[in-house]
Amino acid sequence: MLDRDGFRPNVGIILLNQRNQVFWGKRIRTHSWQFPQGGIDRGEKPEQAMFRELHEEVGLHPHHVRVIARTRDWLRYEVPDRFIRRDARGHYRGQKQIWYLLQLVGNDWDLNLRATDHPEFDAWRWNEYWVPLDVVVEFKRGVYEMALTELSRFVPRGEPRNRYLRGGYRNIRPSMPEPEAEGTAATVALELPRAGMRRTGARTSSMLVGANAPLPPGASFDPDPAGPSRS
Repeated sequence: MLDRDGFRPNVGIILLNQRNQVFWGKRIRTHSWQFPQGGIDRGEKPEQAMFRELHEEVGLHPHHVRVIARTRDWLRYEVPDRFIRRDARGHYRGQKQIWYLLQLVGNDWDLNLRATDHPEFDAWRWNEYWVPLDVVVEFKRGVYEMALTELSRFVPRGEPRNRYLRGGYRNIRPSMPEPEAEGTAATVALELPRAGMRRTGARTSSMLVGANAPLPPGASFDPDPAGPSRS
């Protein structure tokens, strides 16, 4: 579903634990890592889409999380032609996104990457909130910075803002919106440090990557697949 300008509505989820670390999922059968995210179905409100994606991708229900904040307006980015499927060129331009900041009030074992028959992730880890922007795929850096900067003011216990951010958005101080707007979410392509992984006995039967464990060689966030897919 594209809008008249060729942008696909999407929702993205920044899920915090009690240490204000964020959840990153490893896309199934790849070494690519990202935030939970996905498209908004026709007739859905952004928050409905967010909770649906939260369950489909990480197995959590509304009672497992506390909604802290969301980005105020649509955040848009355009995808370079080389990342767009040939049959979508001329129609698909990129994504317009609403990001949600959630805090896990349940437990790590409530996470279930096999909540549906079509899992998106096969491993997950907690990572620090701030990362250098030079590891984010270039065409997403502006949206990444705006979203994390806007939502950082709502991170519990006074998490420092703009710790590693670089760019032209340092002085943005947006406020939370009251009315619910039609929206979408962002997923950002970002490369994490290399490292090894360890298995866990969690009921998800997936792999849990320790917060300080390096990732396998070549592990990185990949850019959007070519064009308007569900995630």
